[in-house]
Formats: sequence, C-alpha cells, structure tokens
Amino acid sequence: MSDIPADLKYIETHQWVRVSDDGTATVGITDFAQEQLGDVVYIGVPDLGVIVNGGEEAGVAESVKSASDVFSPVTGEVIAVNEALEDEPEKVNEDPYGDGWLFKVKLEDQGELEGLMDATAYTEHVAAEG
Repeated sequence: MSDIPADLKYIETHQWVRVSDDGTATVGITDFAQEQLGDVVYIGVPDLGVIVNGGEEAGVAESVKSASDVFSPVTGEVIAVNEALEDEPEKVNEDPYGDGWLFKVKLEDQGELEGLMDATAYTEHVAAEG
C-alpha cells in the first residue's frame, strides 16, 4: 500500500497539498503516483509568479515509461519551485512528501481545501483504482 500521510489533502489525479500557517501551500505528487510513473527523469513546474488554478494542469512529470500531467490542487500564485528537481528529478521517487515537492503557492482561498480529499478518502480512491 502506498504511503498516504494524514496531514495532507489530495485530489483524484494524485497530487497532494500541505498548507502552512502562513497560507503557503506546498504541492507534490503522491507516493502512489510516483510508483505508477516509475523512475522519474523530468519534472516540469510552473514559472514563478504564475497563477495556478485548483484542478487545472500546472506541470508535467516524465518517467522512463510515460509522461503525466501534474495538476494543482489549489489556486494561487506560484512563489517557489523546487529547483533541485532540475538536476535530481529522482527526488520525487525517493521522497515524494519531502524533498520531492514540486512547487509552492500563496493560497488564494483557504475554503478551497474543504473540497479536497483527506487521507481516508484518498486511500479509498487509490484502492478503487487498484
């Protein structure tokens, strides 16, 4: 079974979001997603200053066997990108909830989080896909 941290929120396309007290939201792909992709060889993230919209495409993850769109779980301005992934995209495989994060946004609306899945709902979603 994939690792599914309880403190995160999830969307059906297998991205997660962790919101800090200051309203900053960190986004990444789930352990399940990186397992499905296999060895990640490239991560494309949005540019700094761009507004990403919840549920819409915000980047791409490419592996040796496929490419997959990355969607943003939340709406906001991109304020940081994980530049380490440019040289070490395998961090997404090694630590998808830590060093393998993709980008950070200044959250536009905290209420948007209420429409996302918690760990229990996401666990059920992954089980249904398996």
